[in-house]
Amino acid sequence: MHFAQYYLDCLSQASYLIGDETTGRAVLVDPRRDIDDYLHDAEAAGLRIELVIETHIHADFLSGHLELARATGATIAFGEAAETGFPVRRLRDGEHISLGADDGQGVTLTVLATPGHTLESICLVLREHPDDEVPFGVLTGDTLFVGDVGRPDLLSAAGHTPQDMAARLHRSLHTKLMTLPDATRVFPAHGAGSACGRSLSSETSSTIGDQRRFNYALQPMPEADFIRLVTAGQPATPGYFAHDAALNRDGHPLLEPGPPPALTLDEALAARDRQGAVLLDCRPLAAYTRAHLTGSLHTSLDTRFAEYAGSVVAPGTPIVLLADPGTEQEARLRLARIGYDHVLGHLPDPTAVLDRTPALSRSSRRISHEELALQEPRSGRHGSAEGVRTGDTEPADVTPAEVTLADVQLIDVRNPAEYEAGALPGARNIPLAGLPHRIAELDPARPVVLYCRSGNRSVIAAALLEARGFAEVCDVIGGYEAAAGAGAQ
Repeated sequence: MHFAQYYLDCLSQASYLIGDETTGRAVLVDPRRDIDDYLHDAEAAGLRIELVIETHIHADFLSGHLELARATGATIAFGEAAETGFPVRRLRDGEHISLGADDGQGVTLTVLATPGHTLESICLVLREHPDDEVPFGVLTGDTLFVGDVGRPDLLSAAGHTPQDMAARLHRSLHTKLMTLPDATRVFPAHGAGSACGRSLSSETSSTIGDQRRFNYALQPMPEADFIRLVTAGQPATPGYFAHDAALNRDGHPLLEPGPPPALTLDEALAARDRQGAVLLDCRPLAAYTRAHLTGSLHTSLDTRFAEYAGSVVAPGTPIVLLADPGTEQEARLRLARIGYDHVLGHLPDPTAVLDRTPALSRSSRRISHEELALQEPRSGRHGSAEGVRTGDTEPADVTPAEVTLADVQLIDVRNPAEYEAGALPGARNIPLAGLPHRIAELDPARPVVLYCRSGNRSVIAAALLEARGFAEVCDVIGGYEAAAGAGAQ
């Protein structure tokens, strides 16, 4: 048997190539949109990809089923409950998919209908031989993760409450997956960092037995307690999720590879002013905070670039990339993985451009947690964010009392579970993914101080507020970890 896991760190996403080496027949499960690695590896192993299986309609990335169908002629398959805008093979609960010869003795996948994360969710039990008592493993999609289970709230807007979906998830886990032998290996569709759950492990595989013992959501408890547990504290849903789910369900344009065209500064600014394009700065955080084009947004390629971009940029918005030389194609590809194809071009060497045009740039305002004095209000006026740290420079000659929690709107942009585990006094929780829709809750006439766990998301949030016209915005260097001590989450 040929078995390969492809794990994409930047999206915490896993896909799988499974083949029977005696027949050369293969299936690909939960593929990403850029498919060259799959095609190369299948050819090297002498495999023909005949079937592309999606464990469910994904929301956090744009799947590659259409790209693979074009490249290989493979049939696309979903769980029986899936409603799609293109022809698919519907996989029934208990159905066996054999990759072996006509004698039925080869590699076999058994379909388990496991609704809960979505209605059409399935898992795939993999056996090297159909009569193996202990399966090689089970591909669990977003039903079961290492250390967590799939979130049940993404379909609540489609007429199914999170509580209803959580009840379905409980039944799927306990009547299907937890009946497998403890030695069965677990191969999920996502790992740590994914917004499809709240406490996923960094491990990319496990066993049913280990999950039975250590997964918080699989401990013995009444169904009602399980429902309360898995519907609370889930991460804020990035704005692009609904967009991607619709494209994965209804169909999407095929990926067209290649680097974005180079633009001059005048062309980039014209795209912003005339076409409503977003200037998306994807340089490292230190370079952005030191100097960036006024009004540009930020999310660095060395973080969860696509997810954060999809949190602050609306789907369909034209984008101009401000990327370090040689990174523009990677930035475009990562955006394409979440269905953001409208990249107009890139500004070559933006750091050099900024050095030549200082009048068009600004530095980020940053403040240390020591400078954010926790003291009583001063009467008669609001404080100013002037004088706090800009970029990587030293703070101006001011006392910590220049910026106080009484003066500013202190906003925690972490996810709800992080906020509930501990927050700075007086802070209000508006997760980064929800900030674009909740900006009206903030007063643009008062200074805003933002913080996250370590200082990355807060810079992204500050850039968004600056672009929306907030004049006095700063963020806490090092975030909650620096303020609360090492190990704070």
